[in-house]
Amino acid sequence: MAEKRKLFEEVGAETPKQAPTGGMIDKASRGARGAIRIWLMVLFVLVVVMIAVGGLTRLTDSGLSITEWKPVTGALPPMSEAAWTAEFDKYREIPEYPLQNKGMSMSEFKTIYWWEWGHRQLGRLIGVVWALGFFGFLLAGRMPRGTSGIGLLYGGIASLGIGALAIAGSVAGLLPLDTNGLVAAMIAALVVFLLGFMREETPDWIPRLLFIGLLGALQGAVGWWMVHSGLSGERLDVASYRLATHLGVAFVILGYIAWYTYALARPERDLMQARRLGEAKLFGMTTGLLHFAFLQILLGALVAGIDAGRNYPSWPLMEGGLWPSDMFVESPAWRNFFENPGLVQFMHRMAGYLLFAFGVVVWLRGRRSANSDTRYRYNAMFAMLLLQVVIGIVTVVYMAPLHIAILHQFGAVLLWALILRARFAARYPVPQSVRGPK
Repeated sequence: MAEKRKLFEEVGAETPKQAPTGGMIDKASRGARGAIRIWLMVLFVLVVVMIAVGGLTRLTDSGLSITEWKPVTGALPPMSEAAWTAEFDKYREIPEYPLQNKGMSMSEFKTIYWWEWGHRQLGRLIGVVWALGFFGFLLAGRMPRGTSGIGLLYGGIASLGIGALAIAGSVAGLLPLDTNGLVAAMIAALVVFLLGFMREETPDWIPRLLFIGLLGALQGAVGWWMVHSGLSGERLDVASYRLATHLGVAFVILGYIAWYTYALARPERDLMQARRLGEAKLFGMTTGLLHFAFLQILLGALVAGIDAGRNYPSWPLMEGGLWPSDMFVESPAWRNFFENPGLVQFMHRMAGYLLFAFGVVVWLRGRRSANSDTRYRYNAMFAMLLLQVVIGIVTVVYMAPLHIAILHQFGAVLLWALILRARFAARYPVPQSVRGPK
């Protein structure tokens, strides 16, 4: 029972009451959100650099210079002339050397070797940065926590982990998976990626950040699966559909990192409140645009995989017509969609036009948003979409020179991030006064 107050007791002498503690929403916001966000931004930059170096490795025909997969010991380059000679001898045994680079000097081999070694080294660096950050925050108890269901995400993690082990075991000769089985595994993995976007709102950060690490591990296995396709037979390059898969996984990793970075910029309580004001239709349209952009990125990888961007250097016509005359010269017919330069470039062009048209529709819908911040983000997205179209046309007209091709690739990365940022604003709009911006 509370004590009776004395008749002349000073009111100011009353013992202050303890402030109420926050609920589950506040608990979800605990942790080093700012530090984790910086760590994710570092990972984002490293992945972007990785994509650029990978593009340069492809454009300089350097991707097959290292013929073995040594995730740990391969971190050290050849340290002696004997070691360099051994590496060069291994390269001479693959089809690319006699069919394309016969008579190559040691200095020329070292040039392409360093490109591929640098690309793989960046992958190792990304893995180390992820592991240091993830386990560092985990052991320090600084991971933000949450309580919502994450069954689908855990299922995705398990599926991707099993897929990565299956691919790694197959390329190492430990599992009897054929090419069709590996392709099926990759398609299943991409389905999991798309499903994962449906669960972005779960505030439990441990599986989300672990998910990024497992995607990185899968990406390493996919990279070797890609390289392995060019080490036998009569191929001069890696299989284009495997290159597209490799680039696609890289953009999926970028997408998750970007989304998580946007989410960590605001407290969990603010996000839950903002979602009540979200624009469901605009969010759905932007999700469609995101998937369409992803398809266009895959088609761009097919173009790069067979150097189709250096054919038909004219716009808007191709070979004087709306489409080239040799679109279906390969047999069987399905090979044309992956290996025919004319058809592959035509698909990339047509998808670009459709993507731009749909982007205009989404932008016009975004401009009608009552939220000024949302409108700004959709304006930025559309400006980048327009610029990317222009860069793509210049790339074709000038037959994909190195610097313009890489600029086009950087444009795709920036557009991808801006679409995600606009999509995030549609789901979690920034609160503003009913009077509007000052």
